[in-house]
Formats: sequence, structure tokens, C-alpha cells
Amino acid sequence: MSGEKRNSEIVYSFKCPSCETGTIDIVKSIYDLPDGDKMLILKFECGDCNFHKNDIIPLTTNMDPGIMTLKVTNENDLKSKIYRSPLGKLEIPELELIVEPGPRADFYYTNVEGVLYRFENAVSLYRKNLTEGNPELDEIEDILNNLREALLGNFEFTLKITDSGGGSYIIPKDKSTYKFEKLERKKSE
Repeated sequence: MSGEKRNSEIVYSFKCPSCETGTIDIVKSIYDLPDGDKMLILKFECGDCNFHKNDIIPLTTNMDPGIMTLKVTNENDLKSKIYRSPLGKLEIPELELIVEPGPRADFYYTNVEGVLYRFENAVSLYRKNLTEGNPELDEIEDILNNLREALLGNFEFTLKITDSGGGSYIIPKDKSTYKFEKLERKKSE
């Protein structure tokens, strides 16, 4: 993350739940990004068993639940920022690609290009596990080709995030390609 400034860093430690012999160090840092956003970065690491996990949490989040839609039509749109909370469902309908929310989902901060690379890696991994002659091969190859074209700005698609809890948002490079539909917050029973 270039251009960011680290404001503060706090370290906490506790017994590692993975190996039960080492110590997990949690490093909490707050960064100021050049565009005015603030990010909280939590780094969990055990020196004994090499357990590690990072969480990146924007501190300037949209708290309104809603459906965010970004029409990606060119290479510049690939630079639009994406904040996806663990409650956000991210999808590209034209390619039938979906990231579902779940208890182990991470909050991530990236751009449209980063989302495409994540999908490309996941689809490529899936492709490697298919045997020759599998009827899905042609469809998977088409998706990979379309992802490569999208990374060049040559394949138009829609990136959609549905977040019923709030916390996810998109900062578009071109506001005319973005739409937000507010959802009512679910009430706890």
C-alpha cells in the first residue's frame, strides 16, 4: 500500500490456540491513506507454528445496508475501490462468479482489478482439479478468457455487492457507472 502513513502501532500477545505452545502477537496499526481514508490493520502471528492472519478494516465505511452496482466498461473502471465486509455478497453476474458471505469471510480492501485477480486465481485452481474430457472444461476456459479480457478493460461486466448489514462499499472512478439501492436493516429477534 504505497502512499499510506502509519499513525500508531499497538502490540498484544496471548497463547496460540493453534499450537498451544507459542505466543500469538497481534499488531494493530492505523494507516492514513492519501485519499483521506483510514485503515485498521490487524496482524496475527505465532513464531512457533507460523500461524498468521491479517485483517484490513476500513475505518471510513458506509454503514448503510444496500446493493451496490458498478458497471465496468473500461480500464479506468478497474481502479474503482472495493470494500467488502464479511456480510457482503460479491458477484459478477455475466461470468456467474460469486463470493458468498460467511463466518470465516474476511473484510477486504482492494480495487476491481484485485477482485478480478482473486476470481482468476480461484477459477484457475478449480480448473487444475478437472480431468481432461470433463464437460465443464470449455465453460471454465471461457470464464478464464473473459477474466483476462476484463483485466485488460476489454470485457464489460457488472460488479455487484449485496450487504444486508452495511460496511461494504464501492468508490467508483466514474460516478455515472455506480448505483446504490438502500436495503432495510434486518431486525434481531
